[in-house]
Formats: sequence, structure tokens, C-alpha cells
Amino acid sequence: MEVLKAGLFTSIQDLGRTGYQKYGVIVSGAMDAFSLRIANLLVGNPEPEAVMEITMIGPYLKIKKNTMIAITGADLSPMIAGERVPMWRPVYITQDTILQFGACKTGCRTYLAVAGGYNIKAVMGSQSTYLRAGIGGFSGRALRKGDVLQVLPVKDHQRPFIKKLQKNNQTKNFISSLWYVPEPLGLASSKNIVIRVTRGNEFSLFDTVSQKKFFEKSFHITTQSDRMGYRLAGDALTLENPTEMLSEAVTFGTIQIPPDGQPIILLADCQTTGGYPKIAQVARVDLTILAQSKPGQRIHFSEISLQEAEDLYIKREIYLQEIKRNIALYVN
Repeated sequence: MEVLKAGLFTSIQDLGRTGYQKYGVIVSGAMDAFSLRIANLLVGNPEPEAVMEITMIGPYLKIKKNTMIAITGADLSPMIAGERVPMWRPVYITQDTILQFGACKTGCRTYLAVAGGYNIKAVMGSQSTYLRAGIGGFSGRALRKGDVLQVLPVKDHQRPFIKKLQKNNQTKNFISSLWYVPEPLGLASSKNIVIRVTRGNEFSLFDTVSQKKFFEKSFHITTQSDRMGYRLAGDALTLENPTEMLSEAVTFGTIQIPPDGQPIILLADCQTTGGYPKIAQVARVDLTILAQSKPGQRIHFSEISLQEAEDLYIKREIYLQEIKRNIALYVN
């Protein structure tokens, strides 16, 4: 798979580099793990397999051999030879085909899985790109024009996928399945993005007015945002009394309030500890919505309990397992 045009920011990501935060090594991994997992399920890969994470402006890719792919996440108008490539389903592509991405219609990040997976060396048990340390992924960096990614051979259990697709000879350049996984509603563009959160450890340290503002006012995502964190702008939030804090563990979805009172939502490439007071923690199921939000959009926070957050997480995991079972029934 050759990169003919790099796009804005395209990297290799899996579900992250776990077990090393105590040494100061970040988890990294996909911003939208839900879309990554579905992309892999659609082509018969293990759920944690590394995929291509494409941000807002996608690349042009030359597929040099017959293969099966799946595209999930944001709609970046994937096209082959002027024809729209359907998303959220397996697609068989013939060799020497050029896959290109265009206008960003919904969301922010697209995930491209390939049957067999990319031939990327694991570092500390993960293929994810950790850009600031220059490790993992393709040479520890974002993809550039001229890069060539090797694709691993398909496994025996994936061959029935391809055979079924080949029976639907739709076009010369690609063949897609008639069935698909419904696109999650949270990925659609919206002017009113609601993110569910639980209270953080230091929520009670903020004055009453700031506590109300956090849930009643909206904040917009600024351009000073990346995979490490989203900086928000809105009404300033203040502590009841000045407080000196020791640094504590932080994670994907932790919302900190620095001295300027403007929230920072920590994301996939966040540091391992932080010294700013934590006003809230994003519910895990809503990390997908957050990852698909982009600068300029506004966010409202809605409080839920820890039990509600756990219930939502379990419900989503059940949904993913149902998808997995249904795909297995199709193949067999």
C-alpha cells in the first residue's frame, strides 16, 4: 500500500500501549477505539489489530495487491475511480487501485482496516504511533508521501469473506457487501455535542458558580487541540480557594482546569500524571463522540453517575459482541 498523498495527519494506531504508564510511557492508541474495533471485525481481524487513523483530510493510497478493507469512523468521502466507496462494511479491492479521501462530511477521524493487518513492528506490545517519542507505527511518525506499508497475508478464516464478496461483481475496481453495520448516531455532525461525565476528584473544590457553569454553559473546541488534548474556551471556572496539588494519575477523558479557568480534556496521547484539579471524567462510551468532534464545535457536559457510566459501557460491549456473532454467521 503506497502513500501517494499524505493528507493532514495519518498514523498507525491500535488499542494502545498498556502497562507502561508507571514508567512515564503514554498509552496512545486510537482516538476512537469503537470505530477501530468495528473496522477490524468487518475484515475478520482481531479487534486490537492496528489500523490507519486518518484525521480530517485523508491521503491518496495505491493498493498494490488484491485485498479486503473496511472504512469506519468519520465520513471523509472515500472514492475509487470517481465512485463512492461505502463505509461500515467489508470492501474487496483489486490490485493497483487508488483509494482517495476527499471532503470531511461528518466526524473527524476515519479508520482504515485491512484484512491480515499491516506489517508493523510492535514496540512494548503495541503498534501504535507515539509521535513525541518517535516509536511505534511507521518509523514512529505520521505517514508521508512515498511511504509503502506492507500488508500481512490473510488468514484462513478470512478467505470465506473474500469469496463471498467476489460473487457480487459490482464494479471493476471494488466489490462491497450489501450488509453493513449502522453508523453510530454520535458520529454525525452536530452543533450541540453532549458529552456525559462523572464528577472528578476535585469537583468539590470549585466554587458553586463554576460547578453550575460547567454543566449549564457550553464550551467550544479551540484550534490549540491535538491527540494529546482538546483545549476548550468558554466561561472561566475557578476554585473556591487557591489550592496546591500534588500530581496525580490522569487518563483519556480526564478534564483538568488550569489557572486560566479554561478546561482541557486529555486524550489518547495524554501524559501519565497531571497537577491541575480534575473537575470531571468523560464516560468511556462518549470518548468516541469526543474523538469525532473537531475545532470550532461546541460541547455541553451532562452529569451521570459512575453506575450509569458502567452500565453504558457494558451495553456497548454487548452490542460489539452481537456484531461479532452476526459477522461470524454471515461468513459461515
